[in-house]
Amino acid sequence: MLSQTIEYALRAMIHLAALGPDSAANSETISARTKVPKGYLSKILRDLVVEGLVLSQRGPNGGFTLARPPASISMLDVVNAVGPIERIKTCPLGNPEHVHLCPLHRRLDDAMGMIEREFARTSLAEIFETSTPGRRHCRSLMVPTIRRGR
Repeated sequence: MLSQTIEYALRAMIHLAALGPDSAANSETISARTKVPKGYLSKILRDLVVEGLVLSQRGPNGGFTLARPPASISMLDVVNAVGPIERIKTCPLGNPEHVHLCPLHRRLDDAMGMIEREFARTSLAEIFETSTPGRRHCRSLMVPTIRRGR
């Protein structure tokens, strides 16, 4: 239901959120950590920069960072930046007798509306928080852990 582009954009944004405000990552690192093909990731990062969700800085200490705190960026912000969820406004069959959506398309549109609402109320910060014991979180999958010697 959601495009691969949306999935990749969310992975990249979660990775940047998990890095923290004082850390930048280059596209090679983001690609490797999120398993997003580098060429595809470059296009996605450009879209996220254009939409004001990500900042880009060139140079040896440059890279990509979030433009604002993860708690203030919703999943819907990311989705809308790269591939908004298309709502059903008219009969997809082009039937002129369907002035209103038929029951099937009304339900499909309602489902898309629920997804939009859930994404709007979920921040990037909520996705990688590790406060719930016993759950696997994206943060542990995206940020390298420091292994201590035995």
